[in-house]
Amino acid sequence: MVSIARKLGVLNVAQPSEGCPPDAAPFLSVVIPAYNEARRLGPTLEAVSAYLAGTPHEILVVDDGSRDETSAVAGRVAGVRVLRLETNRGKGAAVRHGMLEARGEWVLMSDADLSTPIDEYDRLKEHLKAGADIAIGSRGLRQAEIEVSQPFYRVFMGKTFNLLVQALLLPGIWDTQCGFKLFSRSAARAVFERVGLSGFGFDVEAVYIAKRLGLRVDEVPVRWRNDPDTRVNAWRDSLRTFRELWGIRRTHRNLPRSA
Repeated sequence: MVSIARKLGVLNVAQPSEGCPPDAAPFLSVVIPAYNEARRLGPTLEAVSAYLAGTPHEILVVDDGSRDETSAVAGRVAGVRVLRLETNRGKGAAVRHGMLEARGEWVLMSDADLSTPIDEYDRLKEHLKAGADIAIGSRGLRQAEIEVSQPFYRVFMGKTFNLLVQALLLPGIWDTQCGFKLFSRSAARAVFERVGLSGFGFDVEAVYIAKRLGLRVDEVPVRWRNDPDTRVNAWRDSLRTFRELWGIRRTHRNLPRSA
């Protein structure tokens, strides 16, 4: 992990003060990428910690070069390990670093705004218990519960993006972009050692790699609510992600294709 840390420019690592002891491997790692999230992060971390109180766990906040007090806020919450990237590299880079640093048998990635509530972990874990390598939260399945919808233009852009993803890379997957995904530790390492995208296209790349490697990926309907204080620029980030799609197949053309 040292070479990964150096490559990404990690400035500091705050060790957990409570929760799972540093010398004991947790069962669950929760990886939360954060960029300028000082306002929302405290309540999120308290909610995650409270919900997982009965589960040996660690929480890793990857501060993606924030200009505010994100790291300080995270560091004040018991049981949180803070990984700070020197500069803003993008959500994909932050998630990749956290997933590879995680020590848990299972690794959950979650957005800092908890758009998918932490209790939806219970839905995803049932799929890993049943043999899945990865369970991805989905807003695109009929059984999903959208409590607060995005503006109509974001919904339209999201559906258009998904149709393109299905046509080019992942037929049958209805939502790659929900930021709530649960991996077995071995699956997390196999996938994120190969993920190269630093922007929002990393979600598609990760699922594509998993499928090419023959891992079992279950798509699970979840509750989701839009937070208007999003860090996603609808037009700039969408155009970048559309461009990234075209390179995913080419980048991973030498991966073994599953039967």
